Amino acid sequence: MMTERLPEHVDVAIVGGGPVGALLALRLAETGINALAIEARVTTPADPRALALSHASTEALGRVGLWDDSLGATAITRVHISQAGTLGRTELSSAEIGLPALGYVVPYAALAALALDKLKTGKAAVALGTTVTGVDRLARYARLSLATPTGTRYLTANLVVLADGGKLLAELDDVNQHVKSYEQHAILARITPNQPHLGVAFERFADDGPLALLPTGDDYTLVWTQTPAGAEEKLALSDADFLAQVSARFAGRIAGFTRVGHRASWPLALKTLDRVVGRRIAMIGNAAQTLHPVAGQGLNLGLRDAATLADLLAITPAAQAGDPATLARYADLRKKDAGRVTLFTDGLISWFDSPNPLLKHVRSAGLLALDQIGPLRRGFARKMVYGAR
Repeated sequence: MMTERLPEHVDVAIVGGGPVGALLALRLAETGINALAIEARVTTPADPRALALSHASTEALGRVGLWDDSLGATAITRVHISQAGTLGRTELSSAEIGLPALGYVVPYAALAALALDKLKTGKAAVALGTTVTGVDRLARYARLSLATPTGTRYLTANLVVLADGGKLLAELDDVNQHVKSYEQHAILARITPNQPHLGVAFERFADDGPLALLPTGDDYTLVWTQTPAGAEEKLALSDADFLAQVSARFAGRIAGFTRVGHRASWPLALKTLDRVVGRRIAMIGNAAQTLHPVAGQGLNLGLRDAATLADLLAITPAAQAGDPATLARYADLRKKDAGRVTLFTDGLISWFDSPNPLLKHVRSAGLLALDQIGPLRRGFARKMVYGAR
């Protein structure tokens, strides 16, 4: 619910009202914790991205009303993974691990709009049109400076949670962010196949960069990783030539494409922190880590951050929400999952980026082994759905 008047103090202040921040705020409201979500926007901007959310993520979102039919989600029942120029391939199936779907694809704009709507109308308190301009972290509480529609205001909190990246990270003297540029751009486009996709997603490691096809309605959302020059070149192609190049990379797997929508691209980088907690502060979601989109794990990881923190705060006295012991416990709970998923995603780019012929055959053998060894394949699929638990 929207706050008519900002409080002077809350137990937990959540900076960011996107899906990750909204999940945390709504979960805390369920347990009666005095929390406030602070969001600079009052409406959601247009955003062409599509999200691949695991089945576990949709269950977490659905628990607090952040998953419903209005999102127009498309189920992913199978994921086909292959490497160009080799026999290496494997396929993951939801039926094999007893789930109705491995995951679902939704427009980011639709999920962000639903998150904002639930914050406006649900039990969680939210201050919209409000920007956190500074955070002073003291021994017993943190003090936030807020730019609101009516002027500067101040708020104290036992714990501050950053759910979105931003300039506030740069102000923290006990947390350092590391940025690794991949020197790559991701091309994003909606693309229509000649034949129904039947809920099958594709991850194709081509010689000039990986491509992902995510079922989106009757279409696919294409995410194609390229060098900056390669992305510029492909954005300049005619629709027919662009479709021809995509079709060539999926020859033998997809019977071509009939149409491509607007194409856009953005630079890719890995952003991590040396620690996800500091004095009276915790980072979740994009504030904690921004990953390469190759395995579609970024938002799924962020939602697990939010759910884990919500579980911990639900059993922690409010006065101790920002204490060092509480924050150390949260960091320990997230270390394995976040560390392994980040390493896996980053490693995929390094592993499949090498043109070495010997490594190419090793990669092919690895995919074939994954396909032939049932327990290994099913274990891998479960980790993609549930994370490294």
